[in-house]
This record gives sequence, C-alpha cells and structure tokens, in this order.
Amino acid sequence: MTVKDIQKIIEGWAPKEIAWEGDNVGLQVGSPDLAVRAILVCLDATEKSIREAAIRRANLIISHHPLLFRPLRAVDLRSRSGRCVARLLKSKISLYSAHTNLDFSRGGTSFALAEKLRLRNMDFLLKSYRLSRKIVTFIPPAYVERVANAMADAGAGRIGNYEVCSFRTAGTGTFKGNERSSPTTGRRGKLEQAEEIRLEMIVDQPNIQSVVRSMVNAHPYEEVAYDIYPLENTSKEYGMGVIGELPKSMSSRQFMNHVRVALGGNTIRSSRTRGNRIRRVAVCGGSGSELTDEAIRQGADAYVTADVKYHSFQDAADQILLVDAGHYETEYPIVDSLVKRLKDDFRLHGIQTPVYATRTSSNPIAYN
Repeated sequence: MTVKDIQKIIEGWAPKEIAWEGDNVGLQVGSPDLAVRAILVCLDATEKSIREAAIRRANLIISHHPLLFRPLRAVDLRSRSGRCVARLLKSKISLYSAHTNLDFSRGGTSFALAEKLRLRNMDFLLKSYRLSRKIVTFIPPAYVERVANAMADAGAGRIGNYEVCSFRTAGTGTFKGNERSSPTTGRRGKLEQAEEIRLEMIVDQPNIQSVVRSMVNAHPYEEVAYDIYPLENTSKEYGMGVIGELPKSMSSRQFMNHVRVALGGNTIRSSRTRGNRIRRVAVCGGSGSELTDEAIRQGADAYVTADVKYHSFQDAADQILLVDAGHYETEYPIVDSLVKRLKDDFRLHGIQTPVYATRTSSNPIAYN
C-alpha cells in the first residue's frame, strides 16, 4: 500500500476537481511511491502531530488543512511551515491534505458535524455542483454488455442508489476505412453498414478519463466513436453544508447546550435566542456564514457554523438562531470520520495498515 494508493481511495470519494480553485489539496510533502507503514489523521499538520506520527511509526500524515497553502518560496526554519517541512523530510514522513474537496463531498466535513449533532434525514444544504456528463458510444450488439460493464466498473451509470444505469437504442452505423485501416467488420475502402447499439450512460466529470479508457479497452472497434455532453443536473454527491432534523425539538437554550456538549466547545457565540423551538438544523463545518441565507430559505430553525462576523449575526436577527461553534470544533469531527472510512475500506480489501486519529490538539485559539 503506497501513498498513491491511499490518495486514490480518498479522491475516489472526494475528488480534487471539486476543491475550490487555488486550494492546495493533494500530496504536500514526500513521495507518492512511499510504502505506507501506518497513517495518522489530523486537522492540521503541526510539529506536535509530526512528532506523534513518528512515535506511532506512522509515515503518512493525512491532514484536513493544507500545510502549504501558498507557493513555497523558502523552507525558512524560523517559520512554522518551514520547521514542519524540515521535520517531515528528516522523519521520512509524507503529508497529504484533503481540504475543500472533503468539505464538499457527501460524507465529508459537514456530514461529520451533522452526525455529531445527531441530525437525521441529512442532505446537502446547497447543491451547487453540475458535474454530471453523459457519455454515448456505438457498439456491435454482441459487445454491449462487455463495454457497459467496463464503463460501469470505472464509475459510469451511477444514479443515487443504482448502478450500471444505461439507455440503449438500436440503429445503423456507417463507415468507410482508408488504406491504413483494419476494420473489425467489412473491408477497407468500401462503405459499410453495421447494426449497432447506441449506449448512453451518466458519469461524473472526475471519472471521465477512466471511463473513456475502460470503454476504449473493452470496445471491439479500431477507432471508437463517442460523445460527451455536459448536463445541467445538480450532483447528488457534491455540495455545500448539510441540512437535517433533530430526533426531537429543543428549546434554543437546550440546543445551545447540545451543541456545546457534542463538540466539546468552551465558548459558543450565537445570535440572540428568540424562544423558538429548534428541530430543523443546518450546519457547515468551518467558515460557512455565506450559507446563512440558504439555511433561512430552506426553513432551518438554527444554523451551526464558524467564523461568523458581527454583521452576519445582526442580519440573522429574528430569522434564525445563528451559532458560531468554532472553526476547530466544527471541523474536528471529520478526523474520526475519515479514520473510520479508511479502516472500513482497508478491512474490505484485507489491508492491515493501521490508521490513527491524532491525540494532540492543533487548535490555535485559547479560551480564557
């Protein structure tokens, strides 16, 4: 099991293509070919977490926040990032970061926060991604199942809880090969007609290359004709924030205490309580105050996020209970969630690589 293998597992769930432009997700330090001995998952790569990884004999750290966010101009040992890079290299530890791609994926950061608050019937708060594509190809009837299954194995034909979804239409294809061609049927230089099936399947944009490669490898034709169409469908797998429901309604005061206990927060800021009962709740791990209007539009009684500004509280007055539970506190649940997901995947494939959640806090904020 190499770093590259781990990266493939994570990006099969949270593809790099959905990260915000400019976000430095992926391998930060080290080699993709490093054989992974053990993994430490943390929110931030710090000198403490790197020391912890070394003690646990973990040679791969997976952090949520990138250590190297801007182009690195110097490894200056007077800076935190410089010292961390030097320590990683000296300890022969690789660092991989999954940031906004993990934030915007189903089961990602906001879903981990929602589960921590025990929300039910969860879905994305804002479905903004239009990543669906339709791929169409033309196949001799005898080869349709082989090609369709190869495409499905590579990620095509998945709609919600269904797989290998396709539509097939019979028709006639024509072709005329030149002197350099080697047609599967017919003769070069002669206009041929062939019975074909038009096969249509849905695929998310991050999987396009692997689906096309699998399709071409399984297809009997020397030259494979295919079309790829962009669609306006919003994605079911990628979005921002989460909205769901509590098992039972709470008073505003009860809800604030519920958030504090669930997240272990020392200080919670909120808009002034209105005496309303809280049942429908929206959340966004980390800085998510820009989604407050969407939470209001969808009828949320409360919205839990972090890094809320003064005027955002002011604007939310009399519309929603706006709760700032802390950046670290609202994002930390993804650490345990990612550990569990990796362990489950490893167990399924018989992989013995240990995965640990960090025991050291990287919260830079002190509460007095």
